[in-house]
Amino acid sequence: MGKVFMPHLTVTYSTQLDGAFDRAALLKELHPLVVEESGTTGVCKTLLRPEETWVGDGPGGLTPLVHVEVGLMPGRSEATKAHLSESVLALLARHVPEGAILSVEVRDLAASYRLFPSTRGPARPPYGSATRATLRTAP
Repeated sequence: MGKVFMPHLTVTYSTQLDGAFDRAALLKELHPLVVEESGTTGVCKTLLRPEETWVGDGPGGLTPLVHVEVGLMPGRSEATKAHLSESVLALLARHVPEGAILSVEVRDLAASYRLFPSTRGPARPPYGSATRATLRTAP
């Protein structure tokens, strides 16, 4: 399989972990790990999402949680995706305080996924931008 330009990462973490781990240090290791193990080139695009989380229905339900979603263009084997998940879990365990629940999902991006600007072809405006410009100038 040829190299493709991807990964899209989302790191969702419990708000009670704010200040409890160094997110920049995590990403500094996460990006090259994902690129190397998934066989991609290019730049990771990452969203960090602090969220109010609830785990189970026990008292308070305030066990901290960190979930990483890795979106890749289709074509990798389930074994490759599982190995990447295990590697990301091990990385999280080194960065996130003990006692937090850690989870990872490596998934294929939908065929409808688009990126702008794209390194695959000529730059063009995002969908609908010409229409918006026309509507603004119409009498």
